[in-house]
Amino acid sequence: MSKTALITGITGQDGYYLSRLLLKHGYRVVGLIPPQRQSNLAKLGDLAGQVEVYSVALTDSAALLEAVEQLRPDEIYNLAAPSFVPASWSDPLGTLDLVTGTATRLLSAVRQVGLATRFYQASSSEMFGQVDQSPQDENTPFRPMNPYAAAKVHAHWTMVHHRQRYGLFACSGILYNHESPLRPPNFVTRKVALAVASIKLGLSDRLEMGNLQAKRDWGYAGDHVEAMWRMLQAKTPEDYVIGTGQLHSVEQLAAAAFACVDLNWAEYVNVDPKLIRTDEHFHLVANPAKAKQNLNWQPQVSFEALIQEMVLKDLERLKSGAVTPAAP
Repeated sequence: MSKTALITGITGQDGYYLSRLLLKHGYRVVGLIPPQRQSNLAKLGDLAGQVEVYSVALTDSAALLEAVEQLRPDEIYNLAAPSFVPASWSDPLGTLDLVTGTATRLLSAVRQVGLATRFYQASSSEMFGQVDQSPQDENTPFRPMNPYAAAKVHAHWTMVHHRQRYGLFACSGILYNHESPLRPPNFVTRKVALAVASIKLGLSDRLEMGNLQAKRDWGYAGDHVEAMWRMLQAKTPEDYVIGTGQLHSVEQLAAAAFACVDLNWAEYVNVDPKLIRTDEHFHLVANPAKAKQNLNWQPQVSFEALIQEMVLKDLERLKSGAVTPAAP
C-alpha cells in the first residue's frame, strides 16, 4: 500500500521537486492549497495531473484538523512560507502566521487525531543571522535578522516542543540557499541567469547588481528535497543542517553564468548601490557532516552545473517566448 504525503507550499520550487521525488517513490501526493491559490497549481507543470489537491485555508485550525483526519497522512512536509525573504518586512505578522501558525496548527492536528504521521518542518539558514562562527552546524545559535527568519525560529522551536513533549516524529531541515530553473526572477541566481540569456540573444545589454562580494552557500533544490525525504525515513527524528559547505560570491555567480554563453561578465555587469541589502549575510555556510553521516546525503549537482542548467533553461524560454527578457 502506498504512503500518503501532504505538502503545504506544493506550488513553490521545493514543492515541485519534492512532489517529483515522492511520486517516483510511489507516494500518493496531496497538496494543501488555499482556495485563492488554486491557479498556482499550473506551476507544477507536468506534475499537476499526478498530484491531488485539497483546498484549505492554512489559517483555519478546524479545517486543517479535518484535512489531517480525512487524509490520515504518513508524512507531512510543511514548506509553506513567503517565497522572498525581504518581503517579510512589509508584513511581519502575516509572515509569522503563515510560517509559525501553519506549523503549529498541523502539529496540533496530528496530535489530536492521534496519528503516527512523520512531520518535516522547512527551516532556513536565515535563522542563524549574524553568525560569529563558520561554517554553521546543528548547534550554532540562532540570531535572526529579519521577520522571516524570526518566524522560522519560532516554527522550529514549536516543532521541537511537539517532539519533546508529545513524542511526535518531527524533524527540521535547516536548509541553505537552494536554486533551480524554477526560481522566480527576484532571486539573484535566476535574475543573473535570465539576464545572461537575454544579453546572449541581444535582447538586453547590461545587468545591474548590488554587492558582488556577498556570498552564499548555493545548492540544487533537487538535492535538498532528497535530504527532506531521508529525514523522515530515518529511525529517529532529528534536525539537520543541509547545504553544500561551499561559499560562492555573487561575482563568481555572474562569472559562471556568463561563461556558459562564452561572454566576459565584467563587460556587462554594473554595480548599483541602491540594490545592496542592509541585512546581507557574508558567512552563512553549512557544515552538513551530520546529514552525510546519518542520512548518507550529500549534494550531487555542482555549483557550475546548477548555474549552467539555469542559464540554458532561460535561453530556451526566451527563444520560445515563454518568458520576457530581463530588465537591466
